[in-house]
Amino acid sequence: MYKKLFLSLALAAAIGGTAKADKPLPYLDDSLPIEQRVEDALKRMTLEEKVALIHAQSKFSSPGVKRLGIPENWMTDGPHGIRAEVFWDEWSWANWTNDSCTAFPALTALAATWNPDMALLYGKSIGSEARYRNKNVLLGPGVNIYRTPLNGRNFEYMGEDPYLTSRMVVPYIKGVQSNGVATCVKHYALNNQEFDRDHVDVRVDDRTLHEIYLPAFKAAVLEGDTWSIMPGYNKYNGDHACENTTLLLDILKGDWGFDGVAVSDWGAVHNTDKVVANGLDMEFGSWTNGLNWGKSNAYDDYYMADPYLNGLRSGKYSVKDLDDKVRRVLRLSMRTTMDRNRPYGSFATEEHAAAARQIAEEGIVLLKNSAVKGKGKTPALPLNTDKVKKILVVGENAEHIMTLGGGSSQLKTFREISPLQGIRNVVGDKAEIRFVQGYESPQEPPQDRPDVKLPEQGPIDLDALRAQAVEAAKQADAVIFIGGLNKNQHQDCEGVDRESYSLPYEQDKLIDALVKANPYTVVVILSGNAVSTPWRAKVPAIVEGWYSGSEAGNALANVLFGRVNPSGKLPFTFAEKLEDYPAHATGDKSLYPGVGGIVNYSEGLNVGYRYKDINAVFPFGYGLSYTTFKLGKPTVDKSSFGAGEGVTVTVPVTNTGKTAGSEVVQIYVADKQSSLPRPEKELKGFKKVAVEPGQTVNAVITLDADAFKYYDPAKASKDNRETGWIAEPGDFELLVGTSSASLPYKVPVTLK
Repeated sequence: MYKKLFLSLALAAAIGGTAKADKPLPYLDDSLPIEQRVEDALKRMTLEEKVALIHAQSKFSSPGVKRLGIPENWMTDGPHGIRAEVFWDEWSWANWTNDSCTAFPALTALAATWNPDMALLYGKSIGSEARYRNKNVLLGPGVNIYRTPLNGRNFEYMGEDPYLTSRMVVPYIKGVQSNGVATCVKHYALNNQEFDRDHVDVRVDDRTLHEIYLPAFKAAVLEGDTWSIMPGYNKYNGDHACENTTLLLDILKGDWGFDGVAVSDWGAVHNTDKVVANGLDMEFGSWTNGLNWGKSNAYDDYYMADPYLNGLRSGKYSVKDLDDKVRRVLRLSMRTTMDRNRPYGSFATEEHAAAARQIAEEGIVLLKNSAVKGKGKTPALPLNTDKVKKILVVGENAEHIMTLGGGSSQLKTFREISPLQGIRNVVGDKAEIRFVQGYESPQEPPQDRPDVKLPEQGPIDLDALRAQAVEAAKQADAVIFIGGLNKNQHQDCEGVDRESYSLPYEQDKLIDALVKANPYTVVVILSGNAVSTPWRAKVPAIVEGWYSGSEAGNALANVLFGRVNPSGKLPFTFAEKLEDYPAHATGDKSLYPGVGGIVNYSEGLNVGYRYKDINAVFPFGYGLSYTTFKLGKPTVDKSSFGAGEGVTVTVPVTNTGKTAGSEVVQIYVADKQSSLPRPEKELKGFKKVAVEPGQTVNAVITLDADAFKYYDPAKASKDNRETGWIAEPGDFELLVGTSSASLPYKVPVTLK
């Protein structure tokens, strides 16, 4: 009460008014309805203050209204951890000593947990770190769909399926925003490649747009209640996403009723007339942007700054449009920095490190685990230090720092446990650990750290490095190869796409040589993308370890040595070759990377496992365990149901092995007859259950009415495109199993 009274009196004096103890300024009184507070603040603002509120004043901040006590907004990258402080007008780190954060696993790793509880834990933890650093907008999470494995930014997203992504993004948002920090879900929409990302014009049919590329954003708005959203760099049907009437006004703010702030990606605005009228609310990064390394203080030259203000003064632009933008920014402030009840947060704590480790452990995917040739029938993993006393670790990624590079997701971390260090932590003195590099990548400064000066790197002799590793492998009881991609340009990196589906730096040749020298060779891939695996039949075990953050090494070692039973499932398909993905199947460049600045999503709905000819080596939803599970026959609460209803499926899961573990039951819907062609199957439900040895646990999964709908553009109203969603009566099959390629049960149901 005393704080509110003091603030009210001080601000009343500052604006030349008076205040009584029982009548605080309404926009400061957070006991009043937020819309009343917004309107009260709005009417007190000058035209100049309104325009200033909607564009940046530095790399990552926008002004408030000091005269009225409305605070600044401070944004932070990124979706995996709280970015280091940078100088006001520069990208270079400001070299603070207290901004080393917890790095959480990349979002591909989170999606691979198939566990919404992990998404909630992730959101609460990273939101707490953002709050502690006094950031009120977290620029993430990313929910763009995995259309091609060449996309350099796939590691920031949650895979190829709109349903899985939707179920994981909602708890992430709720966790972050419980800290009084807004999520800024990105990149809305159709930002599915980094090649020519600033200009590429995406052409996609309405049905594919609504069924594949919009559902996660829709869930973020309607279920997660995200307080902000970020339009991307790309164009859609001729207009940039930040200036796109269809995306911003018709769908986001019209059909979905979004009441938050649409924040431009940095440097993604191009035209004052369009951005004023077409729904963007805040502009960041133009002129002094991430594309040029200028230091000039040009914020008044932003498209939504002086050009907008001058147009308002001359009557060219309507104040009504401006007021809508300002209301949204005020609403954001009142939900975050002006909420006196939001928690204080915490930063780089052991609790957050434990959360990062738990998420990483649940996301690691065991892709193969067979017996070692000539070593009996026991699977290669977990490694047993009673039997393997000399362990050779090979691969640059065993030591490579993965929190640097990659673009805006790079982090300055309190610690990052490498895989090699994690292995040493777990093994201790129980076995001898030796490391040889085996291959080497060119040194590159982090993409947005022009201040970093690297020592000169001599010529890389991959043949010599490979020969050294092979000789060492001959002396070892077991070899752990830790390779994959990294965050160099043309690997997993913002701004550029991959140039090949293969592993870089001759890793395929190295793996072939290692397993020939020592059949007990375990391959660990660290990546945010699928890669080709031509050696998979030769090696006994393969693990996808992702970019797993601060506790990456400990999490990986815990899985490799059996302290943790792996339970991750792939959020996207590992295909045999690049041409197995529908965007690359025909070799038509108009599908990727585009021709004449236009990319056509001609494959339509056939994304990932929906494409029946994808030739999956490791399918979507796939992942092994150190134990075995048996699914019992599914039962449904009703075999027929009406429109607006759903169906609940119960699946018994029995652990038939000797180790406690978790299994993910997955339900795909197949429409037996529909007016429009539909994919053979679509994920519509899943449940992760923990089961003790010999125990049976029921996985109970409810499929709501939306699970049976498809989108018919011909049925959509121009006033509300959501009316295009159709639940067509008829027969369906519920396909139940543990991956998109392992669905042993078919349960018939009828929509009346």
